[in-house]
Amino acid sequence: MRLGLAASVIGLGLVAQLGLAASADAGGLPVAKGVPGTVAADPEGLTTPPGPDRYLRLSTPRGTMIARVERDGGALLRARSFKGELSIPAVAYDGSPGGLSADGRTLVLLPSQPAGAKTRFVVLDAKQLQVRDRITLPGRFSFDAISSDGSRMFFIEYLSRFDLTRYAVREYDLSSGRLLPDPVVDPDEPPGDMQGTAVARVNSPDGRWAYTLYDGDEYPFIHALDTAEGRAVCIDLDSIAGYRGPRSLELTSDPDGSELSLVDRKRGPRAVLDTQTFEVSLPSEQAGGGGFPWVAVAMIPVALVAAWALALVVRRRRHGVAPGDAR
Repeated sequence: MRLGLAASVIGLGLVAQLGLAASADAGGLPVAKGVPGTVAADPEGLTTPPGPDRYLRLSTPRGTMIARVERDGGALLRARSFKGELSIPAVAYDGSPGGLSADGRTLVLLPSQPAGAKTRFVVLDAKQLQVRDRITLPGRFSFDAISSDGSRMFFIEYLSRFDLTRYAVREYDLSSGRLLPDPVVDPDEPPGDMQGTAVARVNSPDGRWAYTLYDGDEYPFIHALDTAEGRAVCIDLDSIAGYRGPRSLELTSDPDGSELSLVDRKRGPRAVLDTQTFEVSLPSEQAGGGGFPWVAVAMIPVALVAAWALALVVRRRRHGVAPGDAR
């Protein structure tokens, strides 16, 4: 059975908007749909790279349906209806979806948030689509990441009501149901230095590391979050300081996760990050390996002189003059 665009395909009487997650701001908090600057989660659904399943959110007359379908082919595996609005969290401005652990067992969703001083989350068993836990946190939070085994969750806590670039990364222990008291910070960074807007996200192939590109005040930076150990590394991209188009940048990973590429959608690669050493370098074409052929340009005058000399020799031979003779 295939999951199509019409409600009748599933046969559950849906008024369907297939795979469309509710809008969210750059940090993942759901806001009114259509507000300028908002993003929506991947319309193709949410999936883990090694897993066989995709997860889709569908609107129904009474609330929300979450569907688990085959990654290839789209056959429906399981679906469950929930009262109220639930959303797949977006974790960056580009709409990168989050909430699914790499082992495919835990799925985190955002319920509609009533006005107030609390933020709620719903944790599902990703296979059975049954509610496993409901989390309520005092203050304004958004979803950031989940560990590959689903034992740890990470939230963005907004420290200012008016400035969403002021935030802290917080860790939540799902087994104890406890928000850990200390923020997750890079010990080598000054307190409060990591501020900005999440632009793009890519995860390591095993789901352990969450790499987020931020638009900082002076230059972009990458926040590398180790979801297994609850530690962070902040990588400054000062090599592209003054870059005026951070929201046209995206992160891509090579197949084994050893390198990340920072790519401008119009101009191509801008920087490369070694995920073992966290060192940033220029892409090969900017370092002289494949960019503008300046060496070839420099050789043009030499080539012209050689061509002129060859033409002169040929002309002299046609007139019966030896190369060494004078006229």
